[in-house]
Amino acid sequence: MEKHLLAGVDIGGTTVKLALTDLEGNILEKWEIHTDVSNAGRNIVKDIADSVSAKLKEAGFDFSRLLGLGIGAPGFINTEIGLIYEAVNLGWKNYYLKDEMEKLLSVPVFTDNDANLAAAGEMWKGAGNGAENLLCITLGTGVGGGIIAGGEIIHGMSGMAGEIGHITAVMEDGGPCNCGKHGCLETVASATGIAREGMKAAERDPAGKLGTLYKETGRLIAKDVFDCAKEGDNAALEVVNHAAAHLGLALANLANALNPEMIVVGGGVSKAGDYLINKIEQVFKRHAIPKIAMETRIREAQLGNDAGVIGAAWLAKQNL
Repeated sequence: MEKHLLAGVDIGGTTVKLALTDLEGNILEKWEIHTDVSNAGRNIVKDIADSVSAKLKEAGFDFSRLLGLGIGAPGFINTEIGLIYEAVNLGWKNYYLKDEMEKLLSVPVFTDNDANLAAAGEMWKGAGNGAENLLCITLGTGVGGGIIAGGEIIHGMSGMAGEIGHITAVMEDGGPCNCGKHGCLETVASATGIAREGMKAAERDPAGKLGTLYKETGRLIAKDVFDCAKEGDNAALEVVNHAAAHLGLALANLANALNPEMIVVGGGVSKAGDYLINKIEQVFKRHAIPKIAMETRIREAQLGNDAGVIGAAWLAKQNL
């Protein structure tokens, strides 16, 4: 008897990641397509539906084996009805994603925020290792987050729970954030924020490794800052320690309120590995309640770019 399949979709501003999995979350096929944001993003859903249908055919899977599809999308989402209130990078506003996709594929479709589904993916098949109380923070262009409690995603009243990146981290003279506030955590701890703070630090210390690199290239990325910090450059260390201090404090406060079994750190910045995790952990242990500090594990995410599609497949399975 042929086994059933799930489809997982992770919509990003540049690419849409897709996967077909079995009911245990093992990826059978995975691929990417371009995110067509023209025409206010109206082509995206048809592109996804066409691509899923084509891949099923190409892989020799009968369409009847597909039980359902989960989609992770950026922005603010009403998960009950699959309504995207707004996803600025895609051009969607008050967009009924679930309905549009179900019309095209004729299978049940379930939607959630992409950061929430990355957390679910890590819980199901990644660093979370089945932990039912888990906090996931994603350090990328911004800072995303997902909260799992009792094995379920926490959404809050309007679906906005887990906006960890918008915890106010810098009270005085904080930089502007895309959300309209100043001093949000993502202004100092995202890849964008670390790069920006790195360039400021390089200008203050032009003779150091970071300053020299900045003069040579005219720009810096977060990896440059971490590489120079590992080599002992004072300016780079200042930026990395500043980011880790705010991350450690924010995660300690969240852990004191939520008491997760595990905190998973993902996104591009997490590729700094144990170097960053250890710095965050030192601050975390100072600020978390001693029992929570002792029992909460902080781990680097394991699934990389697959977290979102695996989490989306998990969402479909849970709702089916």
